[in-house]
Amino acid sequence: MSTRGRIAVIGVGNDFRRDDGVGWSVVRRLSERPLPSGTDLAVCDGDPGRLIGLWEGAGLAVVVDAAHAHPGTPGRVHRLELDGGQVTGASSTSSHGLGLGEAVQLADALGLLPQRLVVYAVEGAETSLGTGLSPAVAAVVDALADAVEREVVRHLDMPAGRFT
Repeated sequence: MSTRGRIAVIGVGNDFRRDDGVGWSVVRRLSERPLPSGTDLAVCDGDPGRLIGLWEGAGLAVVVDAAHAHPGTPGRVHRLELDGGQVTGASSTSSHGLGLGEAVQLADALGLLPQRLVVYAVEGAETSLGTGLSPAVAAVVDALADAVEREVVRHLDMPAGRFT
């Protein structure tokens, strides 16, 4: 197994805005599992500066966040991967006013992007004040934790020189 630096798994959101807490829920689920050494789990409110600080120096950063999509399908998961400094892959937006897109642009300008950035964006149904995920979003938490874990393992098993 060849490592590619620190791995940051970041759940973005707010546990007190229902489905906006999906990222935090996935990180909680992952914290119950034995993950490879060098995997850091963190939660964040989506502030671009905090996101950059959490993924700075990482070989892989995996971000899990709630998203708005129009039309939306609550519980649908989009996987996006950094491509030349831009996050590509789906037409959904973060549930935060400023957030992931701005963090990527700023980190790119400052030379602070992780070597590889993967985003899992989950379409939410309910973002009103309160705790607990909607049934559609809660139903994807385990599968999403599995997908993030596979992402981490796949990254560690990559051949040398893949991202250098």
